[in-house]
Amino acid sequence: MRARRLVVLPVLALLATTLSAAGCRADEPRAAAAGLRVAVVADGLDHPWEVAELPTGDLLVTQRERRALTLVDPATGSHRDLAFPSASVWARGETGLLGLAVDPQFTSNRRIYTCQGWRLAGGGHDIRVIAWTLDAGLTRATPARTLLTGLPSNSIGRHGGCRLLILRNGALVVGTGDAAQGRNPQNLRSLGGKVLRLDRMTGRAWPANPWADRKGKRRYLLSYGHRNVQGLAQRADGTLWSVEHGTSRDDEINLIRKRGNYGWNPVPGYDETRPMTDQRLPGKQLAARWRSGDPTIAPSGAAFVRGSAWGRYDGALAVAVLKDQRLLFVRFSARGKLRWTDAPAELRAYGRLRDVTAASDGSLLVTTDNGDGHDVLLRVRPPA
Repeated sequence: MRARRLVVLPVLALLATTLSAAGCRADEPRAAAAGLRVAVVADGLDHPWEVAELPTGDLLVTQRERRALTLVDPATGSHRDLAFPSASVWARGETGLLGLAVDPQFTSNRRIYTCQGWRLAGGGHDIRVIAWTLDAGLTRATPARTLLTGLPSNSIGRHGGCRLLILRNGALVVGTGDAAQGRNPQNLRSLGGKVLRLDRMTGRAWPANPWADRKGKRRYLLSYGHRNVQGLAQRADGTLWSVEHGTSRDDEINLIRKRGNYGWNPVPGYDETRPMTDQRLPGKQLAARWRSGDPTIAPSGAAFVRGSAWGRYDGALAVAVLKDQRLLFVRFSARGKLRWTDAPAELRAYGRLRDVTAASDGSLLVTTDNGDGHDVLLRVRPPA
């Protein structure tokens, strides 16, 4: 692997990209700050979709199109693929090996979780969530349990979604795409265009879900009316937030509420001129807490920043941005009102950014998504 690079930019004023959200504009003053410290941990990756930290300090990365589960040594940048049934993973377009989570009790149970397109016996494919056990030498992933099947997909892999997050209460949350099928987001019998919640050990619906006592797919639903969930993050106060791709306008960051309808309903057909939050629908549709307006910027993975060393960024949501190629910090008040957004110049030199993960040392792990084997895994630290 090539030698790791360290990039530290001089003191500068952070660029404030103030954007409207739910009728609000950012109102907190901007302040100059020393440059963030950005280091390349590993290179030679290809479309890395998510990164997770093991208790050993090693990093796991899912590579979408390669269908590879990759172990990265953060000290040297070397990486190798674990033995993993890649041939069973269905990869096309926006679908492949996607979401990843490490069990909080990994030291004792060795479990991780992935979400991916999957080839079905006899042909066809779906998207599913699987629990795996890693061996002691971190060389092989063995299937432990298939937790959830039947997440919708289409022939070109569009809107595969599938971000994973384990909440502090132990529940496994799954953000899904609508598979570009217009009726899925509002259809409570479909797992597409939803935020789902389940028991990570058994795959059963989480008992506090709004329809947990029902039969069928509805019992897994926490919220619905989503288009293509790309990021999930839990704030220190326990609230759950999602990041979602818009059409030609209105990417969204949403505060997830139990039984919440977020208003995506592109029917008849798949009409992408419809608003992301369609207030003409019956009942109440929950508006986004941040939206991009027109045009979109394509936000993706996200994590809340923690640690006093981050200064004004402590507690903000860090969001990887694909189309506009930046790391976007978004500050919300305790009640979920947008305060400000910043996009530091230090993270504008790496192209498309796919994922952000908060590491145990308070740094941020960020993956790029440029393709052709030129992607990197970054570590971002606050100013020294």
